[in-house]
Amino acid sequence: MGRFHGKRVLITGGTSGMGLAGALRIVQEGGQVAITGLSEERLAQARKLLPGTALILKSDAASEADINALATAVSRWGPLDGLWLNAGYAEVGAPESVTADAFNRMMNTNVRGPMLQLASLSTTLNPGASVLVTASSSVYEGAAMTSLYAATKGALVAMVKSWAASLATRNIRANTLVPGPIETNFRHFMPDESRQQFEDFVVSQVPLRRAGTADEAAAVALFLLSDDASYVTGSQYAVDGGLVHY
Repeated sequence: MGRFHGKRVLITGGTSGMGLAGALRIVQEGGQVAITGLSEERLAQARKLLPGTALILKSDAASEADINALATAVSRWGPLDGLWLNAGYAEVGAPESVTADAFNRMMNTNVRGPMLQLASLSTTLNPGASVLVTASSSVYEGAAMTSLYAATKGALVAMVKSWAASLATRNIRANTLVPGPIETNFRHFMPDESRQQFEDFVVSQVPLRRAGTADEAAAVALFLLSDDASYVTGSQYAVDGGLVHY
């Protein structure tokens, strides 16, 4: 019997990268998964990879209507033993290039979305459940072009600290995953012409001298979502090959 036997886990942004890798591993370890995504192509691919018992939903973290619909769907599906708030996106640019629209779009998806998702899904969490939120090593890198993205992910780190204190009264844990350069989505938001140069520079700063894989990030995520981490809450777990130290 696997770590997730008899457990239900919801992963937002679970149709690709570390989210999908985690969903596949949870199923392999005996659990049931629900995932969300936006891309019709990726949603269709996930339906092929995951069993028919999986709940696969199109949902936008920036949409309050979608968040409410997700809570309704999950309440019908069943109580959660794990909630991985993994959905998010990034754009980069100099501080002078940030507009009000760009600020609102990224804050709505990366900060407002997880906050409202936790609020609406909190009642579906079983005692002893685990909440995990995906931040980013960008919070600590101090890269010149990622101020807005890093700010949104830094807000998540602060949120989870407070969630850990609040949810502890229900024996629910809350932790943060801090991925660095992960191959499947490593700086995917950058223009093709500059991505390789930037990736080469960042990887050169990683002590392990390589980017990580989605499975490597998912392995740490599943530890935090499982009962193996029953005494871990309010923590940040880096999966970055040693890129940052905090």
